[in-house]
Amino acid sequence: MQQQKLETTTFLFFLLIVSVGFVLLLQPFFGTIFWACAISIIFYPLQQRLLKSFKGRVNLTAFITLLICIVIVILPVIILTGSVISEGADIYQLMQSGEINPAQQIEKIRTAFPALQALLDRFGLDIAKIKESAMQMAMSSGKYLAQQALSFGQNTFTLILNICLMLYLTFFLLRDGTRILELLIRALPLGDARERLLFAKFGEVTRATIKGNLVVALVQGTLGGLIFWFLGIPGALLWAVLMAFASLIPAVGPALIWVPVALYLVATGETTSAIILTVFGVGIIGLVDNVLRPILVGRDTKLPDYLVLLSTLGGLALFGINGFVIGPLVAALFIAFWGIFTREINPNTQHQESVPEENDESVKADN
Repeated sequence: MQQQKLETTTFLFFLLIVSVGFVLLLQPFFGTIFWACAISIIFYPLQQRLLKSFKGRVNLTAFITLLICIVIVILPVIILTGSVISEGADIYQLMQSGEINPAQQIEKIRTAFPALQALLDRFGLDIAKIKESAMQMAMSSGKYLAQQALSFGQNTFTLILNICLMLYLTFFLLRDGTRILELLIRALPLGDARERLLFAKFGEVTRATIKGNLVVALVQGTLGGLIFWFLGIPGALLWAVLMAFASLIPAVGPALIWVPVALYLVATGETTSAIILTVFGVGIIGLVDNVLRPILVGRDTKLPDYLVLLSTLGGLALFGINGFVIGPLVAALFIAFWGIFTREINPNTQHQESVPEENDESVKADN
């Protein structure tokens, strides 16, 4: 018995070492692997429908699904990224030449709103330092975009290599996803029922978060870009993308972008444009967030709105842009783990019995 226990302990020790080493080996590709998994989860239902149409030809259906993903996701993102970087570089050139001066814009706002100076004085803020910080931030951001425009061309090979690697992984995840899932269920010592529930929750939250947030971001960014273009505000495409990114922050969203622009329009005497932008921002852009986000994100993830907000903000702070998916995912898995725990500790509680029934339905629906 002691020999067997020693052998088991030694084996588990080396298993841990090898697993940690493998994770470290893959660390440079975590972003690529993450998005390959996310894309395969999102497009998996489509691949399953194609599989029925093509009578079980797995390789062909995975390849067709991948082509659809490239056409409707990958190519538009690459084109949009290149356009935004190029437009940002142009704005940086205008700032360097003095045609755009953030300090002057802040001064115009301060002059137009005298109460602002009193508010700044109350909080001990120096308008001169704010101007200097704004100028430095604008120049740094513009310089960064200009550098990205340069490296976008120089690092084309690296970019293409990462995209190809992601698509390569996505193909095999689409083709062998069910088999890989079964292998994980067999390997993990959590109990098959628990593992199926947790994997179902993982797929459900990933699909809901990515599809929901991206749809909201796309709609709000497009609407914001259109109103900026209509009002003749320079850099409408860049502002549209910034509003799309800002929309990933629940409760605040694109208002971070269009509110300061509306204040600037008032400060420069363009009151009509400011009113149009404000009405459109509150009545149209804000309505999209209030209507679509709870439907697409909160309902499907089965998370309350406040938890979606906190987990999204925390995810963005810890993991960068990937955090808008990872944050709600961690929160949903937290709820799922504690739901399983409380159900098994107190199996006779009526409220706790309702949780696994709902989750079981999710597992059946996923299967």
